[in-house]
Amino acid sequence: MTLRSVKSLLVAAFSLLSVFFYNASMAQPKEHETHEQANADHKEGHSEEFNAGDAILHHIADSHEFHFFTLGEKHFTMPLPVIVYSPQRGLSVFSSSKFEEGEVAYNGYKLEHDKIVAVDANGNVDESVKAYDFSITKNVFQMLLAVILLIWMMTSIAKKYKAQGHNVAPSGFQNAVEPVITFVRDDVAKPNLGHKYEKYMPYLLTVFFFILINNIIGLIPGSANVTGNIAFTALLALISFIVIMISTNGHFWGHIFWPPGVPFLVKLILIPVELLSIFIKPAALMIRLFANMTAGHIVILSFVSLIFIFGQMTTVAGWGFSPVSVAFSVFIYVIEILVAFIQAFIFTNLTAVFIGQAFEGEHHDEAHAH
Repeated sequence: MTLRSVKSLLVAAFSLLSVFFYNASMAQPKEHETHEQANADHKEGHSEEFNAGDAILHHIADSHEFHFFTLGEKHFTMPLPVIVYSPQRGLSVFSSSKFEEGEVAYNGYKLEHDKIVAVDANGNVDESVKAYDFSITKNVFQMLLAVILLIWMMTSIAKKYKAQGHNVAPSGFQNAVEPVITFVRDDVAKPNLGHKYEKYMPYLLTVFFFILINNIIGLIPGSANVTGNIAFTALLALISFIVIMISTNGHFWGHIFWPPGVPFLVKLILIPVELLSIFIKPAALMIRLFANMTAGHIVILSFVSLIFIFGQMTTVAGWGFSPVSVAFSVFIYVIEILVAFIQAFIFTNLTAVFIGQAFEGEHHDEAHAH
């Protein structure tokens, strides 16, 4: 058996295992339904109709706990810390598990529509109390984990280079990461940034590996869909926008406010268009990453949901359609692994392109003159 066959089998096995956990977690009760209510409904013979839309949105949304899977009546979760500050009540720190098991409120706060709100003694929302939520949610926890992994990965490789030197052939984990680093340098930085590529390599490598790590972790069942969160992609796009603006020169702004070689009336039309394009570029980075990563998760969960939808009609139909749904889910899951690398590359490459356009105006002018 060749190495490629072994890798294919490992990917297929991991995909099947992931689909199994997705199946187990999709059957969980709703977030605000207590375990006692679920057990009572089961004893009375009531089975709530499966809502694929609610289940999918619940899995891709942020929350205050990690829900891995459900086996029977046992829920395997990891609660996260709730950190709330109120000028009236001070600082409150407790586990998100306090909101479970039928607890309406805890320590003067409750979870309402995935938001921490202050309540009075009767459990009603108290608008007079300002509550600032600094809780460690799934997205925050996973971003911190990605930062730790990124720092560990880069520092370990740097230490190895420092100890062995650049003339020694890489080995182990260093051998796996170095081709990716050289790919970003030779195929992203150099073609778009020219002789200034070394100045921007630290940022480009950080962006690439940070997005890639979050994309890969997000494919593990029960993890957070960090890159599918618009706030996360907006922050990355904002940082890229700042880097692009810092890289501009007077020639770049001259093209924006007074395009050369264009009639006066046309310039009046082009000026607002060029100004708008400055903000469209980072917005495109934000939406592209968010939409692609969210769409992949939705497609996988949609195929898994078909098992439960057909299962509600008849048991035979549900079991009969399961192999088809699992096959499509595995297919999309394998594609998502590829998309995780592609989206990290596209975001990094477009960032390099936009930075290059910010200081390469003089070069383009010479080309147009010839």
